[in-house]
Amino acid sequence: MGTATLPPPLTPLTKKDFQTDQEVRWCPGCGDYAILSAVQAVFPELGIKKENFVIVSGIGCSSRFPYYMNTYGFHTIHGRAPAVATGLKAIRPELEVWVATGDGDALSIGGNHTIHMLRRNVGIKVLLFNNKIYGLTKGQYSPTSEINKKAKSTPFGSLDRPFNPVSLAIGSEATFVARSVDVFQGHLKETLKHAAAHKGSAYVEILQNCNIFNDGAWFSLTDRDARSEHILQLEHGKPMIFGKNKDKGIRRKADGDLEVVALGNGVAESDLIVHDAHHPRPAYAFQLSHMEHRPEFPTPIGVFRAWGDVPRYEDVMNQQIKDVIAKRGPGDLTKLLRAGDTWEVK
Repeated sequence: MGTATLPPPLTPLTKKDFQTDQEVRWCPGCGDYAILSAVQAVFPELGIKKENFVIVSGIGCSSRFPYYMNTYGFHTIHGRAPAVATGLKAIRPELEVWVATGDGDALSIGGNHTIHMLRRNVGIKVLLFNNKIYGLTKGQYSPTSEINKKAKSTPFGSLDRPFNPVSLAIGSEATFVARSVDVFQGHLKETLKHAAAHKGSAYVEILQNCNIFNDGAWFSLTDRDARSEHILQLEHGKPMIFGKNKDKGIRRKADGDLEVVALGNGVAESDLIVHDAHHPRPAYAFQLSHMEHRPEFPTPIGVFRAWGDVPRYEDVMNQQIKDVIAKRGPGDLTKLLRAGDTWEVK
């Protein structure tokens, strides 16, 4: 027997391999730079051929992402990135397809495309840049802006209740939902790695600062002196503890609601909720996503849900095609177009 011929090993990639020669045209100080840097640092570590990466975007500041990633990419139209990415992933399931989108692009004009992509569990990774404003069009309120937001389109204050992007994704039955922050580089990179490892739809909300039109939107979370008191870092299998001195936690009450408790005086770490990112029911993660709406609660970041027991849309679609071809033979497009109800126009 001859010696088996093995494929050559992958050439190690570096961050530089994913950088382009394009001038990055975001405003100086924009949080998008930090997100771009994190993605370019993580991609070489995924063990995937460079030519198999595709970045798809819609319209907005975040949607310039494909220009700055040395991969294949599509800069599509407003809100339609999930639809284009779904078509690509369905016909080329071996590709690593990522969507870069913003709170306006994904949750306003692209809202339906987003929720249907998530419910189908298409194997796409979505990076939702949330700066709570329309930045590219110069400062109108967005679907995530707070009530009474005074902006160019709402000079007397907005009246809309904002979307919670994480709640929306969980309500859409997304199988992987996470949140990170642009300036938390270590946490952001780890979150991106978790998303990349997930087999179905992975949705990551990234809290991002627009220093021109909505500067300081997340200051209560990113300020060095305040972040430990206002951030709860979710870690699977670990109790929910936060605070500068790690002296606060989240406990479940008898009625099923959550409460913030101080450790000590009869309250032990064993009384706290142990985070279960793999909980089969989305109601658990949905409850966590609403903590930040209550002033006494911290804002959770990390992986809310990672549920792998759902088939990917592209897999079941391609299997259905194979089954039908095996049963009925290859199709004939001409016959299909001429079949069924037809009529003549004279």
